[in-house]
Amino acid sequence: MTDGFEVPGATATVLLPAVVARVTALADRLDVQHSEVFDVQRLSAESGVPQPVVRALLGGRPAGEPDLQARFLQRLDLLRRTRLKPNGRKYTQQEIADGAGMSRQQAGALINGDRRPTMEHCDAIQRFFRVHAGFLTAEDSEAIVGALQRSEQELLQQLADRERLGVLGRQE
Repeated sequence: MTDGFEVPGATATVLLPAVVARVTALADRLDVQHSEVFDVQRLSAESGVPQPVVRALLGGRPAGEPDLQARFLQRLDLLRRTRLKPNGRKYTQQEIADGAGMSRQQAGALINGDRRPTMEHCDAIQRFFRVHAGFLTAEDSEAIVGALQRSEQELLQQLADRERLGVLGRQE
């Protein structure tokens, strides 16, 4: 915060080391390999952030931040390459348009970067590809924080399950 105005990305940049520390502590407690919870390829796929940027941010280094349009195009391209139809092929512009409730021309213009997305476009495309809200627009550090927080929730569930089983085992 500066002068009462929030600085974009500042919160996530500060949050990232704290989330990394919490996930590290949970992984250690559960004997989960750090390479598993901090797998750069997985975090990249879950967050939409390119692998070199994930690696840099996890290492505490700045990685630059693309503008909103570049970020949208980068992540939409990732979705088109990694979220495939059951037959293993990419979705066509027409299929994306139909699934997102827009014309093929609108979808094509968004995919090609000829048109800036609205919040409605982002929401519809995120729903079509079944990714979380903000996937297409979150700043890189914010997106990684979100992916790590989902990992943290999974680890917390594992810990709760383990402790519950330990308590049940002692009662028998």
